[in-house]
Amino acid sequence: MKNLNTHHLETEAKMLRKLCLEMIFRAGTGHPGGSLSLIEIIQSLMSENGLMNLTSQNLEDKFRHRLILSKGHGVPALYAMMYLRNFGITSDELLTFRQLDSRLQGHPDRQRLPFVEASTGSLGQGLSIAQGWALANKIEKNDFKTYCILGDGEIQEGQVWEAAMSAAHYKLSNLVAIVDYNKGQIDGFVKDVIGLEPLAEKWKAFGFEVTEIDGHNYQELHTALSKNTENKPKCIIANTIKGKGVSFMENKIDWHGKAPSQEELKQALNELN
Repeated sequence: MKNLNTHHLETEAKMLRKLCLEMIFRAGTGHPGGSLSLIEIIQSLMSENGLMNLTSQNLEDKFRHRLILSKGHGVPALYAMMYLRNFGITSDELLTFRQLDSRLQGHPDRQRLPFVEASTGSLGQGLSIAQGWALANKIEKNDFKTYCILGDGEIQEGQVWEAAMSAAHYKLSNLVAIVDYNKGQIDGFVKDVIGLEPLAEKWKAFGFEVTEIDGHNYQELHTALSKNTENKPKCIIANTIKGKGVSFMENKIDWHGKAPSQEELKQALNELN
């Protein structure tokens, strides 16, 4: 961020987490664990002083930074941020999350919501889309970056590594892959399903410049996201906590993909207050 007001960001993060939980509770379905883990990442890119420099006026400009949320099930965090930034989503519309005919589907839908850069959620595809944007900008000599947020379970998909290999081949220094490394996926802990370690070395071997950080630390996020690379795409491994901010959800695989009960919502909101 240009002005790193951490107190304001921490207050905003609590609001974003509350909005995510209220949306998922109202829908009766959704993915709280992976939505709560990526809040600070979304803030670092999209907040008022975020690195993408987004405003309600430039959301649909051709020439701007772009964000691909490849882990589409974390979309409540994106919708909540768009609401707080007055990007065309109202408080009433937030409560239509996952309803038939709502613009706010359980995974991003570009046809319904133009700011969404890609319809994602079929895991493993987002980095390929992000690479396409980055390559187009490089060819047209546009000075804009494409950011892609990936889940850690998601990068078990082979297409991710095909895209990574291609991005390095084309020297896409305007491409930033961000791994939300919360260590959990729908079937269990990542290390037990298909272990990723040594993760940093894997990305380096594919030709990326790699930075490993605390994904809830604003200063570390700002420093890593701000750094420019030369002739290399960048990967930021953001170590996060699944269900961050709610004691009974943190690091609990059960909260990957279920809605809280009314009593659980009340407890979670009290903690966030």
